[in-house]
Amino acid sequence: MWILNILILILILGILILVHEIGHFLFAKRSGVHIFEFALGMGPVIYSKKGRDGTLYNVRLFPIGGFVNMAGEVSEDDKTIPKEKFMCNKTGLQRFLILVGGVTFNVILAFLLLFASALIWGSSNLAPIIGDVAPDFPIAEAGIVPGERITSINDRNVRTWDKAQLVLNMNHEGPFEFTIRHADGTTSEYEITPKLTTLDDGTEREVFGFSIDGTRERGLFTSLRYATLKLGSVISSMYLVITNLFTGNISLNALAGPVGIYGVVGAASSAGIESLIYITAFLSINLAFINFLPFPAFDGGRIVFLAIEKIKGSPVNSKVENAFHTVGFILLMLLMVYITFQDILRLF
Repeated sequence: MWILNILILILILGILILVHEIGHFLFAKRSGVHIFEFALGMGPVIYSKKGRDGTLYNVRLFPIGGFVNMAGEVSEDDKTIPKEKFMCNKTGLQRFLILVGGVTFNVILAFLLLFASALIWGSSNLAPIIGDVAPDFPIAEAGIVPGERITSINDRNVRTWDKAQLVLNMNHEGPFEFTIRHADGTTSEYEITPKLTTLDDGTEREVFGFSIDGTRERGLFTSLRYATLKLGSVISSMYLVITNLFTGNISLNALAGPVGIYGVVGAASSAGIESLIYITAFLSINLAFINFLPFPAFDGGRIVFLAIEKIKGSPVNSKVENAFHTVGFILLMLLMVYITFQDILRLF
């Protein structure tokens, strides 16, 4: 089973990275940028063909994503290529579209997956409406009943379950402050302390004692609406995670690396195709969001340098830009090592 889960993880990550690179590739081709190589997979080349456009199309051994090698990503780097075919010589708009092409395609993929899932299995209710309430647990003891809606937690407005669950998992001392909207439209505030409970696997967890409303709806327009709202909800949650990492409300230990993602994919695989599709969409949104951050080595970091160039009216020194991206990449690798180490510790 673990071998199957690894293969599924490789397949999912490979598809997400490949879609990302196809986005860069198509926007670059549309802008007339010369592309040295477009590779499907990584590692040793097992099939290669040179197209009429001069691009080398390669299939590589390991099916983990791919890459696009474009001319002049930072500066003119090959005297055999006409100047107008360098990316660095394109207009600001063209370069911006090339840089956001990968992010755009990941968002489109996520939307299509969410839409397809909702169309096939129905769309769940995104609103934070209380489902079942377990007796002898804090929510029931507070007098909250099924069908009532959570409008805020700890003075943070929550419109979706994604944000509600995220707020509930933030570092917090003392009771949680819930604002609940009742069936008659009135609201009440509650101070609720979760109950420390031992689960079947022996681990201890703080539990409030309620479940998510599992009502599902079907239909073309309902599925479109769900995909749109879910996409926005996950992006909003990602923004909340990043901002609260800096404030300390969310610990770095809450992040997951490859080992943690393997565990999530394994659980999704056991749950069925619907869960795997959702996880793929979720990871696609994550990849898009992270890449758009204004950090060196990300697409967003390159967009920052493009903006600086436009503001100062001349290109940024290529050596300086490359140095920033190199430092950013090293920092990312160090962060990934730390997160992976924490993932491994959690396994034991």
